Amino acid sequence: MNAVSPPPATGANGLRVVHETPRRLRLKLPLLKDRRVNFGFLQVMLESEDGVSSVRINDRAASLVIAYDGRSEVRDALLKRLKGLSGETMPKAVSGRPSEVADLAPLIANGALIALLPFLGPTAKAALTFLNISGTLANGAAAVTRGIKVETLDALAIGLTAAKGEYLTANTTEFLLKLAGYVESTTAQKSDDMLRQLLRPEPVAAWVEKGGKLKRVSEAEIRENDRVVVGVGERIPVDGLVLRGNAFVNQASITGESEPVRKEPMDRVIAGSVVEDGRLTIEARHVGEETTTARVSKFIEQALDQTSETQRVSAALADKRVYLTLGTGAAVYSLTRDLTRLESVLLVDYSCAIKLGTPLAFKSGMYNAATSGLLIKGGQTIEQLSGVDAFVFDKTGTLTHSELQVVDVLVFEPEHWSPKRLLAMTASIEEHAHHPVAEAIVRRANEDKFNHIDHGEVDYLVAHGMRCKVRGAGDIQIGSRHFLEDHENISFAPYDETIERLSKEGKTLLYVAADGAPLGVIGLEDRVRASAAREVARLRELGIRRIVMLTGDNEVKAAALAKDLGITEVHAGMEPEGKADVIEALQADGHKVAFVGDGVNDGPALVTADVGIAMPRGAEIARASADVVLLEDRLELLAASIDISRQTMKLVDTNFKLAAGINTGILAGALAGWLSPITTAVLHNGTTVGLLLKALKGAKPNVTLPPKVTLDLTPEKN
Repeated sequence: MNAVSPPPATGANGLRVVHETPRRLRLKLPLLKDRRVNFGFLQVMLESEDGVSSVRINDRAASLVIAYDGRSEVRDALLKRLKGLSGETMPKAVSGRPSEVADLAPLIANGALIALLPFLGPTAKAALTFLNISGTLANGAAAVTRGIKVETLDALAIGLTAAKGEYLTANTTEFLLKLAGYVESTTAQKSDDMLRQLLRPEPVAAWVEKGGKLKRVSEAEIRENDRVVVGVGERIPVDGLVLRGNAFVNQASITGESEPVRKEPMDRVIAGSVVEDGRLTIEARHVGEETTTARVSKFIEQALDQTSETQRVSAALADKRVYLTLGTGAAVYSLTRDLTRLESVLLVDYSCAIKLGTPLAFKSGMYNAATSGLLIKGGQTIEQLSGVDAFVFDKTGTLTHSELQVVDVLVFEPEHWSPKRLLAMTASIEEHAHHPVAEAIVRRANEDKFNHIDHGEVDYLVAHGMRCKVRGAGDIQIGSRHFLEDHENISFAPYDETIERLSKEGKTLLYVAADGAPLGVIGLEDRVRASAAREVARLRELGIRRIVMLTGDNEVKAAALAKDLGITEVHAGMEPEGKADVIEALQADGHKVAFVGDGVNDGPALVTADVGIAMPRGAEIARASADVVLLEDRLELLAASIDISRQTMKLVDTNFKLAAGINTGILAGALAGWLSPITTAVLHNGTTVGLLLKALKGAKPNVTLPPKVTLDLTPEKN
């Protein structure tokens, strides 16, 4: 393809198109020199743009290469987004280190030198060889300050070979070391990229008031104090303050509440929540790195950087084996005075396969978990999860759905109204609304095949309630107690005892009145998951010795549910602050505990447990506190998490033994003088690459997961 002439600089931040073809952009961006930049998140942020297939970032050259589908609108969107980046808006890395991108150029240069050696004179051979291996020699010398490391062994082996004038051997060994290093870097990078791709942020656009008009902008372009307008079905992109409008806002993904919350002027709203009914104008208070997307990016980076105890122990053992290799080499040289044999021995390194293969196995386990619907925060969590023998469930949102179902229909004057008639009438009116309570009532009426009751025009007060005339029933008012008592002046005080009983059972109540008098209440609660009992049994099959349920329900209700689910240990009437105490008691008995929760008040319990597991619709604080987050609303993933963690630990152990065994065999061959330095380097580095690829493949769960399907939210018949 013919290259397109690059235009001049396109942004105040120094962005410049260096080279361009119809489907590829090479750009210079000086901001990439900032070593605090979160390169991983920047990459997936750009790849999330529609039409982009890949993004490569070279921080050292401050350049990036973007492959896309060739559409001009995609190109314009990319340049617009990049032009908007600055030191303040650029995503920052948690660890402050730049991304490591495998560089193929040194490997190519090394190969070219090997090909040219036969045509060079002695002086040129020596000069170019020492120039080629200078990096290895420098790394070996620098490593001495931290103790004897593998870099020191490599430097000694290659340096001795070059000093003897064996330039082909020295350069070939250097090539093999660089090849192994390149494979190690690209393999680890691929593992990290796979995880980031799974959690790629979805691009979000928003309507912002500019000069009295609404303008469509990307989430990244919203600034503090901007006025953002959000309508039905749209996600709120900022943390902010409501200036105008009324709406029902679903905050389940942030606070764990199963029903929408009414928002009015001067109420605060949270990024990530969704407007289900109504329209809001919001003043942005928190944007940029304080948004949900940025927090997710940091969350991913922290997961990739976590080091497990197994990794630390493996690294320590590998470092000790460097001394074994060095000591063995010294001994064999003192006995044989054979420098070639010494070089072969020094090239045998236990540490690469062990130190690199172990974290890669953990990352592969994290990737396989993510493809199954689980986000595991690092190797430490996999290690802890593999040893869990007790599960504690906070009932709501875990053993039950976060979807409501009708469980009670109470009328206050049964001689005039029947529960069936009350539910049918309420459903006929509520079908005009679009919030979870209304949907649950309509579903129940449809399930029971109730007839539709004709009614007049519905007067719908957004985020408050509904009024409507019904023939034979009068003026009907439906809504919250607050709406009926404070706005409609209808008192439900005579029925406080009944209302209090239902409320204590954890039920959501919808109040109904007729002609200014209380008519009845409809009680709703979360529906028990159809798979809950099966998954409890499956956990027991995996060796989980104790399964405990925590609930705010009364003892009678809690005991009945626990019996249905096969759970023998129940804590009823549980206050939020008491959850951590239950976990600590189990830990005191010698158990390694996993806690499963989804609420904003589950944070302490999630942190106290050896492994905290958060449901996907749970509160953001719960997901931030948890070690494992279910990406899909399926309890089957709990058993899968246990199995993946155990399989991963088995893979780590197997690879450790293979690395030790194979390298011991190579060392024996080198000691006996059977293996030349080149042969030793090929066998050792081949073993390292093979074990890395085995680790990259990772452990697959033996637990069979059902196909990913849309959840069946149809309530069961009572």
